[in-house]
Amino acid sequence: MKLATAVLAAGAAVSLTSVMVGAARLRQDARHQAERNEAVVARNQLDWLAQMSTNADLAKLWTPEDMDVEEYMQLLKANQLICTLSLRDRLGFVRDGDLPFFASMVMSSDVCRRYWNRFGDLRAQEAEGGERAEHFTRVLDQAARSHPQAQTTAA
Repeated sequence: MKLATAVLAAGAAVSLTSVMVGAARLRQDARHQAERNEAVVARNQLDWLAQMSTNADLAKLWTPEDMDVEEYMQLLKANQLICTLSLRDRLGFVRDGDLPFFASMVMSSDVCRRYWNRFGDLRAQEAEGGERAEHFTRVLDQAARSHPQAQTTAA
């Protein structure tokens, strides 16, 4: 091989490597931006839940007609906990295989099970089409159904 050909081939290889590294960097930057956006949106939701679950006058505006305001505020607190776990899961802070344990811990709380009984179907509808969200919802639903208290209530 001539020296000029070897230099051109080496230059092409370096250029191709640079393009691939640049493309990988762009994908990584886009993923990080999406994670930041998700965290900001989740923070807004968690702030709203915090306000709604501590301010009865505000909660009255949103309370379903067939529900007591105090009960609704308690269910919103449960939702806040579930949303926090969901965000941790979506951002990858829940290790593979640990979600059932966390879901079981969440569903050991009576108020979380009451929330899930009332709004679990709505959460399942919201999760449709998102593989990770659907998995999260299935795991929480299984934990709610598997809890000994839920089984005695159903019997």
